[in-house]
Amino acid sequence: MLRSAACCPLSRALPWAALLLVACDRGAPVNTTPDPQVPSATIASERDVWFEDVSASSGLDFVFSSAPERRFQFPEIIGGGAALLDFDGDGLLDVYLVQGGDLAVPGPRGANRLYRNLGQWRFEDVTDTAGVGDTGYGMGAACADIDGDGDTDLYVTNLGADVLYVNEGRGRFRNATAESGVAQSAWSASATFFHADSDGRLDLFVTRYVAWSSALERTCRAPRSTNPRDYCPPLSYGAPTRDALFLNQGALRFADVSEKAGLGAAFGNGLGVVAADFDRDGRCDVFVANDGSANQLWINRGDGSFADRALIAGCALDESGRAGAGMGVGLLDLEHDGFPDLFVTHLRGEMNTLYRNRNGRFDDVTASARLALPSKPFTGFGLSFSDFDCDRDLDLYIGNGRVYLQEPILDASRPYAEPDSFYERLDDGTWKLNPVAGGTAQAWLASRRAVAAGDLDNDGGIDLVVVAQDERVHLLRNVRRARGHWLSLRILDEHGADALGAEVCVRSAAGAQWRFVSTSASYCASNDPRVHVGLGQDDHATEILVRWPCGGVEERFGPLAADAIHELKRGTGR
Repeated sequence: MLRSAACCPLSRALPWAALLLVACDRGAPVNTTPDPQVPSATIASERDVWFEDVSASSGLDFVFSSAPERRFQFPEIIGGGAALLDFDGDGLLDVYLVQGGDLAVPGPRGANRLYRNLGQWRFEDVTDTAGVGDTGYGMGAACADIDGDGDTDLYVTNLGADVLYVNEGRGRFRNATAESGVAQSAWSASATFFHADSDGRLDLFVTRYVAWSSALERTCRAPRSTNPRDYCPPLSYGAPTRDALFLNQGALRFADVSEKAGLGAAFGNGLGVVAADFDRDGRCDVFVANDGSANQLWINRGDGSFADRALIAGCALDESGRAGAGMGVGLLDLEHDGFPDLFVTHLRGEMNTLYRNRNGRFDDVTASARLALPSKPFTGFGLSFSDFDCDRDLDLYIGNGRVYLQEPILDASRPYAEPDSFYERLDDGTWKLNPVAGGTAQAWLASRRAVAAGDLDNDGGIDLVVVAQDERVHLLRNVRRARGHWLSLRILDEHGADALGAEVCVRSAAGAQWRFVSTSASYCASNDPRVHVGLGQDDHATEILVRWPCGGVEERFGPLAADAIHELKRGTGR
C-alpha cells in the first residue's frame, strides 16, 4: 500500500464516475464535484445488472469490525476474510467469516462465525455447535481436506497465532492447532494448501505481512490541507518478513520447513497467494503478491527447496519496472494453453496488473486487455475471475476499498469507501468496465476486503460473498438472465478429497478451456473448490482431461451433459 503521487480525482478519471456515486446505500452523503465531462446519471439497465444483494433476508448478519474506535493501528485497515466450504457434506456451500475487533483490548475479541447453507438463500449461524468460533484478530481462511477423510478442514490466519480446525464429521470441528505444529505467532494474511512434494499429502503456504507490534506504531498524516491522522504505509515500519511453508507429515502434524526450503532468501510484505504449476514441469509452485515490494514466484525445484524466480520470469514488477502495492491475486488461463496466468490488484493511483504466462515467462498485458486505466482510481483487494454469464469468457469482479485518505472523499461518514468494479470480457479478448458499480442494481460504497466466489444455490451461476469493513457482509446472487450452458466439476483424488493443484481441460464443440483446481485466489479468501466452466451454446462437453497433481498423470472423462454438477474421481476415467 505505497502512497502514490499519481492519484487523479475520480470524477475526471472515468466518464461514468457520477453513476457510481448517486445511489449509495443507507442514504450516505457523497462528496463529489460536478464535471462537464461526466454525463447525467441514469437508472441501471437490465443489461448492466449481474448481481442482486440478498444479504438482508438471508440470515447472514455478520459485520467485520476493524476497530470499535479508530486508533490508526496498522492492522485495522487490512482485514477481513471469508471462506466457502461444504463443511457438512450436504452439497451446499456454507460461509465462514473471520472477525477483527479492538486491538487495544487484551484477550479474546469477537468470534469468527460459521453459517450453514439451508438452501433457498437462507443461512443459519452454527458457530457454537460446530466449534469454530476463534476469537483472535482474524485475517483470512483456507480450506482443504488435509487428512484425507472426505471432510473439509479449516485453517484461520490471524494477527497472532493461526488456528487449525479439523473436521470430524457430523457438523463438528476440533481445534488441532497445538498438536499440528502451525501455532506460530505472526501476522499472517492469505494461505493456500498445495502439494509442495510428491507424497500425496497437502502442505500449507502462509503469507506473512509485516513483523508488526503496537510498539512499532507511528504517527502518519494524510496529504491534505487539514493534514488529519491517517494509516501508515507498510514500508514505514521497516519490518518486512518471510512467508511460511509447512510440510504435512501425516497424522495431522506439520513441520515448518520455511528456512530449509529457501524462503528466507526473499523477504517482503506478503498478502495474496496462489499455487499452481507455472512452468509446467509437473511440480506445484507458489506466487505471492507483496505490498510495496517485488512479488515472489517460488519455483519448486523438486528437491524440497524453492527459488524465487519472479524477477527473471517477469512477474516481480509491473511493466514500468515498479514494485506495486500487491493485495489480491487472480489465477486464470487467458489463451487456454494450460499455462496459468496471473492478475494482481493494487493501490489507488497504480494500476492492477495482468501477467500473461508464455512458457513460464510473464508479460504485462494489462493495457492491451483494457484493464489498466479503469483500475487506477480504486484500491483493489479481493477479486474473482469467473464466467458469470457462462458464455465461455471469464469476467472479473473486484472489491475495492481505500487504505489512505485521498481526495475526493466519496462518503464523509466512510472516508475509505469506494465502489466495486465489474468487468465483462468481450469477444476480442479485452475487458469492458460495467457502467454500474460492481454490476449490482443497488450501487454502494464500502471498504471491501475478501471476495469469495462459488455457486451457492447450485444453479450454474457463480455467486459472491463480499466482506466490507465495519458493515454487513454482502451476499451477491448471480441474477444474469442471459446465461449459457455450464458444467460444474468436483475433481476428487482417490480418497475423495478435492484434488487441489489438478489441471482440467474441458473440450466442447466451441473449443477447449483450461481451469485449475484452486480455492485460494482472491484476498484472504477460500473459494468453491469445484471447477466451473461456461459452455455457451454447447449442450455437452465432449471430453474432460484431468492432469492430476504430483506426477502429472492424466485421465480422460466424458462426454458429459451440460447444466449439471459432476464428480470426477481419480482412477475412474480412462
